[in-house]
Amino acid sequence: MHTINTIAPLSLSAPYLPCAGNAVLLAAVALMLSACAVGPDYKRPEAAAPAAYKESQDWVPAAPADALDRGSWWSLFNDPKLDELEAEVEVSNQNVAAAIAAYEQARALVREQRASLFPSISLDGGATRSGSGGGNSSTGNTASPVSRTSNNYQASIGGTWEPDVWGNLRRTVENATASSQASAADLASAKLSAQGELATNYFSLRQTDAHKALLDDTIVAYQRSLEITQNRYNAGVATKSDVLQAQTQLANTQADEIGLVRQRAQLEHAIAVLVGKAPGDFSLAPAEWKATIPDVPVGVPSVLLQRRPDIAAAERRVAAANEQIGIAQSAFYPNLKLNASYGYGASRVPELFSAASNVWSLGLSAAQILFDAGATRARVDAAQAAYQQTVANYRQTVLTAFQGVEDQLAATRVLAQQQELRRQASAAADQVEQQALNRYRQGQISYTDVVTAQATALSARSALIQSQADRQTTAISLIQALGGGWHFEP
Repeated sequence: MHTINTIAPLSLSAPYLPCAGNAVLLAAVALMLSACAVGPDYKRPEAAAPAAYKESQDWVPAAPADALDRGSWWSLFNDPKLDELEAEVEVSNQNVAAAIAAYEQARALVREQRASLFPSISLDGGATRSGSGGGNSSTGNTASPVSRTSNNYQASIGGTWEPDVWGNLRRTVENATASSQASAADLASAKLSAQGELATNYFSLRQTDAHKALLDDTIVAYQRSLEITQNRYNAGVATKSDVLQAQTQLANTQADEIGLVRQRAQLEHAIAVLVGKAPGDFSLAPAEWKATIPDVPVGVPSVLLQRRPDIAAAERRVAAANEQIGIAQSAFYPNLKLNASYGYGASRVPELFSAASNVWSLGLSAAQILFDAGATRARVDAAQAAYQQTVANYRQTVLTAFQGVEDQLAATRVLAQQQELRRQASAAADQVEQQALNRYRQGQISYTDVVTAQATALSARSALIQSQADRQTTAISLIQALGGGWHFEP
């Protein structure tokens, strides 16, 4: 089945108009028609929003602010090395570089589409030499025919303009502008993602350093316990199984420490890639872990939730899809075009720019599709369906954003309580371990009880370190969920 397109052209050309008034009239008509713009005007779609966060009662409605600078949110953790690494993400991370290039491409497209609103002007010139006549010696005709040659020189300037009668060009520009703004939000999202991933990996590496330091101290203590057990065995007051238990516990802990070396290397390699360096050219020396946990100021959700770049990008794509409806609907209406040219033509160069050799024209043409078997209507329906899809995606993005903030607020509160309990558990386990060692030296308990106490103490200390790391990771996730960092008012 073939689609039949019937186009009814209307062409008005005026190479010999008696005055310029008709040209002014044609332009005025086009300008009046260009006041029309088919398609729906854009309105930001409604999205479900709670009156307050379930996990925080300090939330209040906020005004849109997705264009605000997120600031150096990582400085809240008071780690100079992290500050140094984060500064390299924007200039060296290749994912961010790709997002920057995509944004620049989108901006260039806006400029290209905006240029279509203005006339296109061209300058043409040329020279031709032609001739006729001449003889053919094979005929035996000695008569020499007359040979004629002529020259023709032309120079002209012309312009074409497609008046935006139905708003098609303006809709196209607005579509490109909205897409560019969505690309800018994608860029902000790429930066925030890379910055958050770097901070998470950095603190995981520092947690690994802290855990390794803990195991180093533990290994020293286990070696001392093994010596005590070996001495007791040599003195005949301890069994061989006590020595074997001590050896097993020491070897397992040493193996765990070696595993941390592998884990740290992987984190160091990941950080190198995030800052745009080859892992072989990057190293991060062990340093003291600063388990700083920034508090979320009151009212932060109301100020920062709407600044999430993914929400901004989704909303801008709704706006772009809305403009596509108008672009598709403009195909129902005639397409108008104004043409004008002015130039000279002569057979001799000195006569080229004389008044007698000038030629000019001005015209208006129109074309209307009369029948296309419903193709235009199908494109409009497709544009409307695409718009509804972007609206649904926008609303889902908003809901997911609220969920993310609620999750991190709940985690922030719960992990703070857990850390205090982990601290208490670790302190108690340390006392039990020391008491078990003292009682073992006095022969009051078996070495199995010592091993149990030591394993419990190590587990409690490791859990305390993990809880501190979880709180830092949650703080980073909360900052990302809120769309960026915040600043305390002086």
